[in-house]
Amino acid sequence: MARQTPRLLNSEALFEYALRSLGARAHSVGELRHKLERRAERAEDVQPALARLKQYGYLDDQKYAEAIAASRLENQGLGKARVLEDLRKRRVAPVLAEKTVEDAYRGTDEVQLIQAFLRRKYRNVALKAFLAEPKNLASAYRRLRTAGFSSGNSIRVLKGFAREPEMLDALEDEPGENIG
Repeated sequence: MARQTPRLLNSEALFEYALRSLGARAHSVGELRHKLERRAERAEDVQPALARLKQYGYLDDQKYAEAIAASRLENQGLGKARVLEDLRKRRVAPVLAEKTVEDAYRGTDEVQLIQAFLRRKYRNVALKAFLAEPKNLASAYRRLRTAGFSSGNSIRVLKGFAREPEMLDALEDEPGENIG
């Protein structure tokens, strides 16, 4: 079955579509702009719709980024790199995303965050025995990196569980390696 092209919207219908989208979930300005551009009858209708939403207080990238960062830290216990990646995927301006993540994680001890993450993700296993196995240790390391934790602190925490801690030195990342 062929996919139907969405109906193009005039300026007022575009604004209403934006309101419905924001009613379903919060969006960054970039996300919503992209969504509206695909549905706009005329490209020049997108910016005024976004301006109205900002004026009414329905669209605020600063608050949006702060909410995402706080949620990822408090509810999911994720590392900074993962949160930064999530914000970039959601089209938050890079400078704003970096500043927001730095502010959200200020005063947070990454080592404690990693330890809590491991306890939560492996709560049904004896962690010391489980991570004594090299393949499980490597898997836990990859999981920590995907969750956005730094390589150095991930290795530092995992060395406490390893039967052969020197094996972890081989897992040290090359500078600039991406997560996930």
